[in-house]
Amino acid sequence: MEVSEQMSGMKRVADLSLQEKLESLPTKPGVYQFKNADGKVIYVGKAQNLRSRVRQYFQASRTSDPKFDALVSKIADTEVIVTDSEVEALILEANLIKKLKPRYNVVLKDDKSYPYIVITNEPFPRVFVTRRIVRDGSRYFGPYTDVKTMRFALKTVRDIFMIRSCNYDLTEETIAKRKYKLCLDYHIKKCEGPCEGLVSREHYNNMIDNVARVLRGKTDEVVGMLEREMQEFAGALRFEEAARVRDRLRALTVYNEKQKVVDPHRQDRDVAAVAVKGDTAAGVIFKVRDGKVLGSQNFYLTNTNEKSESEVLQGMIERYYLDADDLPSEIVVSAPLEDSDLVKRWLEEKRGGTVSLIVPKAGELHKLLGLVRRNAEFLLEEYELQKVKRGEFVPHSVRALQRDLRLTVPPRRIECFDISNIHGSDAVASLVVFVDGKPKKSEYRNFKIRTVKGPDDFASMQEVIERRYSRLLQEGSTAPDLIMVDGGKGQLSSAKEVLVKLGLLHVPMIGLAKRLEEVFIPAQSEAVNIPRTSSGLRLLQAIRDEAHRFAVTYHRKLRSKRILQTELDLVKGVGKARATELLEAFGSVQGVKFATEEQIAEIVGPKVAAKIVEYFALPSEETATSP
Repeated sequence: MEVSEQMSGMKRVADLSLQEKLESLPTKPGVYQFKNADGKVIYVGKAQNLRSRVRQYFQASRTSDPKFDALVSKIADTEVIVTDSEVEALILEANLIKKLKPRYNVVLKDDKSYPYIVITNEPFPRVFVTRRIVRDGSRYFGPYTDVKTMRFALKTVRDIFMIRSCNYDLTEETIAKRKYKLCLDYHIKKCEGPCEGLVSREHYNNMIDNVARVLRGKTDEVVGMLEREMQEFAGALRFEEAARVRDRLRALTVYNEKQKVVDPHRQDRDVAAVAVKGDTAAGVIFKVRDGKVLGSQNFYLTNTNEKSESEVLQGMIERYYLDADDLPSEIVVSAPLEDSDLVKRWLEEKRGGTVSLIVPKAGELHKLLGLVRRNAEFLLEEYELQKVKRGEFVPHSVRALQRDLRLTVPPRRIECFDISNIHGSDAVASLVVFVDGKPKKSEYRNFKIRTVKGPDDFASMQEVIERRYSRLLQEGSTAPDLIMVDGGKGQLSSAKEVLVKLGLLHVPMIGLAKRLEEVFIPAQSEAVNIPRTSSGLRLLQAIRDEAHRFAVTYHRKLRSKRILQTELDLVKGVGKARATELLEAFGSVQGVKFATEEQIAEIVGPKVAAKIVEYFALPSEETATSP
C-alpha cells in the first residue's frame, strides 16, 4: 500500500508552532513525524494515542536516555497524521520510513535488486525472470538471492510443464484471427501451441497453477498428479506420452532432492533472526515451504545504536513484509517483537488468515533458529571486516606517492588548486579533491577572485588558499593529507606563506610545474626526483589536469555569460529584465540577431524592437562603440 493511498481521508494538524501543536494533539491513533530546523524529517513513529505518545518526548520528568536526548535536541517541528486504526498507523509508518529514511529510525538497507520468477496476469500467462515488481495481478516468487537456484527452478518448471516462452499478446481475439504462428517450441514438444488455439485456456491455466505449486515448494501434489497421468497413458497403451510424463517426474525428483529438508512435518514458515553490533545490524530470513528451505534473504540495518534486538527485529519484519506477497502461517523470530500483538494483527489482515509469531526456547525449531542466527552473525562479522579493510586499504598509486615525497602518512586526501584567467579578466580558481586516488566531485569548488586586479597568479593563489583554509579552521574540519598547487616555485612559495600565517605549517604542500613536470616542495630549490614511470607522478598529473579542466570550464562559462549579457545591454532601452526575456524567447543573442522585427516586438514592443534591429544592422565596428 502506497503512502499516498494511506493519507487519503486522514486529518492533518494545522500549521502551528511546535508548542501549539503539542497542546492540540489528538488522542487518536496515527503517525507522527519529527522535523529538524531545515524541515527534514528525522524520525517517524506510530502511536495508539498520539497526544500521550508525542508529549512523552518533551516531558522533563522522563528518564534521561542518550538516544532520546540527541533526537529531542534536534526537533524543531512535528507533524501528525490521524489514522482509523493502530494497524493502519503501522503500515503508514513503515511506508514513510521506507520512503524518507529518517536519521533516527532503523533503516533497512537492501540495495541489491534480487531477481524474482513472475507468472504474468494474462489469459495465457508467461513465466520468466524479473527484477521489477509491477502490481498488476501477476504472481511473484522469490526473491532469489542465489541466481543458480533461481535458474534451476525456472529450468525445472519449463522441463516439466509445456508453458510458452514467447512474448506474444495472446487474447481470444488474436488467437481467433490467427495473428501468430507456431514456433520451434511447439515442434520440439516444449509448448502446446496456445498461439493457434491448440490448447484451451482452462487447461493452460491449470498447468500454470501447478507451476505456482512447484515454485512454492508444494511438489507432492504435482508428483501425485503426474504419476496418475503416467499410469493413465500407460493403461491406454500410449507409451510415448507416458515416457514424456516419466521424464517430467524425474526432473521434479531432481529438483526435490536439491532442496534441504529442515522440517519433517512439512510446515510452511519463515525464520528470522538479527545480530546487532553498535550502529549496524545484519538480519537473515529463511523461507521454509513444505518443510524445505526455498531460499534466504540477507539485510543490513543502520541506526541501530542503543536499540534492543526486539526493536531492530521488528524494524526488519515490518519493512520486509510490507512488500512480501507470500506470507506463511508461522513466523519464527529470535526475540519477542516490541509490538507483537499489533504486528500479528497487521500480518493476519495482509494474509487473510491466522499468523503465529513464535520464539522457540528448545527443540527442532530452536536449532533451526540457531542456524539462522549464526548466519546473521556471520553476515555482520563479514560486513565489519569489509569496513575495516576499506579503512586500511590504500591504493598503490597513493602508496607510491607517499614513498616518492617521503611523507609520514599516505596522502589519502589530496586537494589541488589551479588559477584561470585571460589577461586578468574573469579570474577564477578551482579546487578539486581526490580521495584514495579517485576524484570526489561532490567536494569540488570554484572561486571567483575578489581582491586581485590584473593577471597576478601568485596573489590569486594566496587569496584562494586563505579563503579555503580559514573556513576549514572555522568549521573545525580535518585538513587534507596533501595540498597541491598547479605551478612552480613561485606559486608554491606564495601558497606556503598563507599556510604559515594560518598555523597549518604541518600540512604537506607541493607544486607541479607543467613545463617539465617537475615537483617542488617548500624550502627546497631543486625539484624532487620522481621517476617518470612512477604511478605516484601519474596520479599528480591526473589531479593537476583535472584541476585545470575544472578551472577552465568555469572561466569559459563566466566569460561567455558576460559577453552575452553585454551584447544586449549595449542596446539602448534593453535592460537586464528585457535581455533575459529575449534570451529565453530566442535561446541566444544570435537568435535575437536573426529574428524579425515583428517577432522581437511581440516580446519587448515595437519601439525597442526597432532599436534592436537597427543595432544589429550596424557594422561590427560601429556596434562596438555604440552608446
